[in-house]
Amino acid sequence: MDNRFTVAFYNLENFFDTTDDPHTLDDDFTETGKKHWTENRFRKKTKKIANTIAHIGKEESSIPPVLVGLAEVENANVLKALTNTKALEAIPYDWVHFDSPDERGIDTALLYNTDHFEVLNSEILPLFIHEENGVRDLTRDILYVYGKLNGEPVHIFVNHWPSRRDGAKETEFKRLKAAKTVLAKIDTIDKEVFNCIVMGDFNDNPTAKSIETLMQSQRFINPMQSLLSRKMGSANYKGQWSLFDQIILSHSFLNFEPGTHNYKGAQIFAPKFLRERKGRYKGTPFRTYAGKKYLGGYSDHFPVYVIFQKN
Repeated sequence: MDNRFTVAFYNLENFFDTTDDPHTLDDDFTETGKKHWTENRFRKKTKKIANTIAHIGKEESSIPPVLVGLAEVENANVLKALTNTKALEAIPYDWVHFDSPDERGIDTALLYNTDHFEVLNSEILPLFIHEENGVRDLTRDILYVYGKLNGEPVHIFVNHWPSRRDGAKETEFKRLKAAKTVLAKIDTIDKEVFNCIVMGDFNDNPTAKSIETLMQSQRFINPMQSLLSRKMGSANYKGQWSLFDQIILSHSFLNFEPGTHNYKGAQIFAPKFLRERKGRYKGTPFRTYAGKKYLGGYSDHFPVYVIFQKN
């Protein structure tokens, strides 16, 4: 297990602090807002998320995930609170995060173990999407990080693609644009050292056109594709499972050359403590809120992860 490492992705379901940011629509997540988001509730959620991250891949690796892509993170303050928890403080986690133009103020971020990953470059890839009326849709940027995982160069893309709120078909063009934005950046990368991880909440299942756009480039495998079934996924809406949360890998992770990482498996992390225990939603993610009602759970998504072995 000492030469096995996990890479995870987790949508944290509105991981906000309690401070009102005058530049974003975060008013609901304040003590006087509709969600009645108190400091106590924030601390409880932070501890629960930290405990979850600490347990991901525990059966496959001797250490918690070396890389964790995150979605729905408000700012660096919540990341600091997360890494300072009892569950994670002993792990040398640092993070890469940029504020995005998202109207609600939620961003993507990359948590990384500094003993195993060195950041060499990081930047945002803006999504320039416009509605029919010409107004720009202010959505999340794509986070790009280049670094060395246990000495091996790796390109990482952390995504949270535009939602389906206005209809899956009506918003499909936005996610197609996101896929093409990732591919445009990949076109600039030296293919001699092409190890690539594209992770995120894509708001599309593995068979959707946007994901197929990535796959048609013939650069990737999607180890998540076989994990979706009628009885399991990473999120559940009105009784139907989806697998919007995925980690897609370049073909290079199928090699066995010394000093490289070899893909060994993929999982949805869904232990009992992350699930609803009773009622009509039994078995689905134990979320923090259902509408305005505070449930006190973790997130409305399960984390997903892949296992690598260092050759």
